[in-house]
Amino acid sequence: MSARSSADSPSLGQVVRIFADGACKGNPGPGGWGALMQWNGHERELCGGEASTTNNRMELLAVISALEALSRPCRLEVYTDSQYVQKGISEWISGWKRRGWKTADRKPVKNVDLWMRLDQLAGRHEVSWHWVRGHDGHPENE
Repeated sequence: MSARSSADSPSLGQVVRIFADGACKGNPGPGGWGALMQWNGHERELCGGEASTTNNRMELLAVISALEALSRPCRLEVYTDSQYVQKGISEWISGWKRRGWKTADRKPVKNVDLWMRLDQLAGRHEVSWHWVRGHDGHPENE
C-alpha cells in the first residue's frame, strides 16, 4: 500500500465524520455500499459492492470499510440510515457477545463475521453512533 499524505488520513485523536450507506437490488441480490469520510476540511469517498449479498451486509460493510481506512485512533461520529447497524452496535452487540454470538432467542447472529469485524474496529476508536432517516434530504447520506 502506498503512503498517504496527511490530507488522505486524519491525525491521531481528530474528529472524523463518517456517513455510511448500503443497498441491495433484491435481498439477496447485487448490492453496493458507500462511505463519505470528513475531517478538518477534507473528504474521502469509499465504495464497493458484491454480486450476491444482502442489504444489511452492505450497510455493515460501508461502516467497516470506513473504519478500516483509518490508520490511527480517532474520535468518530458515524451516521447511518440503518437501524440494524446503529442499534446492533449500540444496543444489541453486548448481549450477543455475552451469549456467544447468539440472539436473545438463542439463534445465531446473522452476519456474525461482519459484526465481529465491526466490533474489533470500533474498539480502536471513540465512536458516537447516529441514526439518520434515509432519503430524507440529508446531503451526506443521500
